Amino acid sequence: MPVMQIGTLRLQINRKAIKNLHISVLPPDGKVRVSAPEYMTETAIRMAVASRFRWIRKQQQDFARQPRQSEREMVSGECHYLWGRKYRLFVIERQGRHEVKIAGNNKLQLYVQPGTSNENKELVLTDFYRHELKRQAAKLLPEWQDRTGVSPTFWGIKKMKTFWGTCNTTTKRVWLNLELVKKPPECLWCMNWFIYWSVITTSVSVYIWTA
Repeated sequence: MPVMQIGTLRLQINRKAIKNLHISVLPPDGKVRVSAPEYMTETAIRMAVASRFRWIRKQQQDFARQPRQSEREMVSGECHYLWGRKYRLFVIERQGRHEVKIAGNNKLQLYVQPGTSNENKELVLTDFYRHELKRQAAKLLPEWQDRTGVSPTFWGIKKMKTFWGTCNTTTKRVWLNLELVKKPPECLWCMNWFIYWSVITTSVSVYIWTA
């Protein structure tokens, strides 16, 4: 992907068959990606980016302030996030089914059988996250449907590196990023309201960047 430098700002330029220029600031390090119409000159791109310079820097600063999770080892004492709050992980080996329980205000208890690999421990926690996000999203569905008069034909959850959510407005299929479960609950409400609004008012697929 071509690169453009504007002062200290390094941009990835992606020329596409689109009408308008879009600027995205991507996690985790604030990389800037510009999707520009094929006909747009380099000068026009530079001017457009310069007009959004303060916004871009603010997004990068916000990313720099966000807490980072270290490489997961799935051992007791690790910190994990749920709905914007930090929880301490406690791994408890026992016979029986694998599950995760919330204990008190800041504990995640991970129950696994003795000898369970770290990979499988992480899968158990991922299933818990998926269930939590699905449960919260399902609570909001009636409100979205009442406001818009529209229901998705399908909505699901998956891991995405670049988007918080996507919506195909032709098929009305909605995907949510699993990482939303680690963010404050208001992120889920605001992002999904925009997706549902997009289902009605636009004729192209919608992608909600993680910027």
